[in-house]
Amino acid sequence: MRVPMAYPDTGLQIGGAWIAAEARDAIPVVNPATGEVIGAVAKATIEDLDRALSAAARGFPAWRAVSAFDRGRILRRAADLLRERAESIARLMTLEQGKPLREARVETLSAADTLDWFAEEGRRAYGRVIPARAEGVVQIVMREPVGPVAAFTPWNFPINQAVRKVAAALCVGCAVILKGPEDTPASCAELVRALLDAGVPGDAIGLLYGDPAAISGHLIPAPEIAKISFTGSTAVGKDLAALAGRHMKRVTMELGGHAPVIVCADADIERAVEILAANKFRNAGQVCVAPTRILVERPVYDVFVDRFAARAAAITVGDGLNEGVQMGPLIHERRRLAVEKLIADAEAAGGRIATGGGRPNNRGFFLAPTILTDVPTTARIQNEEPFGPVATIATFSDLDEAIEEANRLPFGLAAYAYTRSARTASRLSTGIICGMLGINHHGLGLPETPFGGVGDSGYGSEGGPEALEGYLATKFISTTF
Repeated sequence: MRVPMAYPDTGLQIGGAWIAAEARDAIPVVNPATGEVIGAVAKATIEDLDRALSAAARGFPAWRAVSAFDRGRILRRAADLLRERAESIARLMTLEQGKPLREARVETLSAADTLDWFAEEGRRAYGRVIPARAEGVVQIVMREPVGPVAAFTPWNFPINQAVRKVAAALCVGCAVILKGPEDTPASCAELVRALLDAGVPGDAIGLLYGDPAAISGHLIPAPEIAKISFTGSTAVGKDLAALAGRHMKRVTMELGGHAPVIVCADADIERAVEILAANKFRNAGQVCVAPTRILVERPVYDVFVDRFAARAAAITVGDGLNEGVQMGPLIHERRRLAVEKLIADAEAAGGRIATGGGRPNNRGFFLAPTILTDVPTTARIQNEEPFGPVATIATFSDLDEAIEEANRLPFGLAAYAYTRSARTASRLSTGIICGMLGINHHGLGLPETPFGGVGDSGYGSEGGPEALEGYLATKFISTTF
């Protein structure tokens, strides 16, 4: 039974002060499970952007002067606050984003883990001493925060996409202006609220919403900003990277994917079906690392298709606040229509729907879990990231053929494979071009592991020790007396 809950309007946060939605032009927020407007989010003006830049310029020297130990202590306190507030935050996220409450709860608690990990990693952003060639010379390498950061985050994971950027920046002493997602603003704002309540100065963390192009076009060239971090589509990422390049700004880009999966004949098919279905339809497929192009070795193709289609058809679709729901709606009608057009194009090209393809609910932006077979590589869905609850399944006879197909697209974010053979796993590990590869499981996205891609999927990492690199400048000091 759905539990009613009030949804708050979301404001901006600049210099430690919250600016209410009614104090600015507001953007409506829609519950994707019902299609109804449930609230509003404030739209930043150019004056707001300038005030946020001034705040970050003030906040950076003060925050970097806080010891790494104390910065870590504050981030850990913010993690504790997220855990204490996890239930209410998760309900906000489900209302505005649509994912099942269980997934929203996991995301909130995972964000707390990310804060904990970066809190400790920031204390260990060490420099080094380089042995000198001459007597009396001391050579050291220092790691210093680059400066204020402009971070741009999407709606599909309103907290987890933001926390990776914010935690990495704050733990090393950078100030951050976070441009949050207008579709899912309230849960993202709760992350910022937890950081402020834990002791991060208001000047060191700002939160803006509004016209994405206007905000990025103003913040990226601003002299106050030293570093850009963006998660979103490849097309937008290329534009922002080009803009940043014109102003010599450091950039981390976590862009689109189109993850291939190679299922070999010797794989544990039941295990592969369960893991792939859970990860394909998580968040209604609106996941950059979701498996999308499944390649199955010919001897096990028919059994895999039958079992995967049956598993997809058994998924309970509905309002994420209701008991037993396993998949919620897409974020808005535009996303649903975009996915439906890809399915229609695949059918027109000769593809066959093994299951799904329809709208299971009369209201909201729902789409049934969909499996397509016999889709030619010329179809749009084989070349464009679907970002929805749909996957294609094709067959292969030779492993080299499968690797070639996996590498056919310019995207190189995540890839997956299933095999019992160590030799095959080794070939796949070296043969597939990607930033992340899961073999026999989907162990991606942990705070301590790298997260990023190659090619059109971007560059830089948002996890592991590698994530700190983009927020630290290297200074070499050579001294003699």
